[in-house]
Amino acid sequence: MIEILRHLRPGARVLDLGALTGSFPKDRCPGAAVVRVDLEAPPPGTCAGFVQADAARLPFPDHCFDAVISNHSLEHIRGLAAALAEVGRVIRPGGSMFVAVPDASTFSDRLYRWVYREKSGHINPFCSADALAAIITSATGLKLAATRSLYSSFEYLNRYYFPARTSWRIWAVGNGSRRCIVWLSYAARRFDRLFHARASSYGWAFYFGDIDEAVEQGSWSNVCVGCGCGHPAPWLLAKNLVRRHRLFFHGYFCPACGSWNLFTPDQ
Repeated sequence: MIEILRHLRPGARVLDLGALTGSFPKDRCPGAAVVRVDLEAPPPGTCAGFVQADAARLPFPDHCFDAVISNHSLEHIRGLAAALAEVGRVIRPGGSMFVAVPDASTFSDRLYRWVYREKSGHINPFCSADALAAIITSATGLKLAATRSLYSSFEYLNRYYFPARTSWRIWAVGNGSRRCIVWLSYAARRFDRLFHARASSYGWAFYFGDIDEAVEQGSWSNVCVGCGCGHPAPWLLAKNLVRRHRLFFHGYFCPACGSWNLFTPDQ
C-alpha cells in the first residue's frame, strides 16, 4: 500500500478501514491525518485517531478522505455492499484505494477456514479478482489501476495464535511448530513450480483511482512465516541474505523480524 501512502500531500486524510490498531505505521505517510476505523474497539490508549464504527454506516461527511486502505478487511465485513457504498461516499473524486483480500478458492484460505472454523471471520468468500474489482469500481467510482497476486506463508498456523488446549485440527498441521510451517510454505511453492498449481497462493492486492507511480505487479513468493512480510527474491539475493541450508536448500532470515525462512525464486 506504500505506493499510495508515500505520495499523499501534507494534510491529506487516510481512512484505514477495519484496521483495529492499524494496518500500517503512521510514518508511512507522516504528513497525513490517519483515521483507523473498526467495529471492535482496541484497548484504551493503544491507537491514536481511532473511531469505533460500522463500515456500512461511517460517521464522516462526503468526500472527506483522499485515500482508503482496506488491508485484509473486506472478507470480514457484514453488509459488504453497504460498506463499499460508504467508501464511495466518503472518498473524494480523484482519490485512491488499496484493497487486499484472500482468494477463498486457494489451499491456503481453505486450510485457514478449516483450522479456525467459525472463528475465521471470513464471511465474504472472494473467488474472482475480476469480479471483485468490478464490484468495487461500481460502488466507489474508482477505476482499477493495478492488481498483484499475493502469496501465503501460512503464518496463521503459528502456535501463539492458539490456547494451550486446542483442537485436533491444529495438531494435524504441526501444532503451530515454526519448523513445520517453514517446510509447509516451501513445499507449497515447490509444488506450484512443478505442477503449475496455486497451493502457495493467498489472494490479491488491488489499486484503485489515481496512483502516482507505476505499481510493480510481479509476485513475491518469499513471505515470512513469522511476520507475513513479503520480499522480492532478487532483492534478497542482491543483499546477500540468502544462504545455503543443508546442502540442497537455501534460506534467509527475514529482514523485518529475523525469522528463518526457506528461499525460492519468484519465477
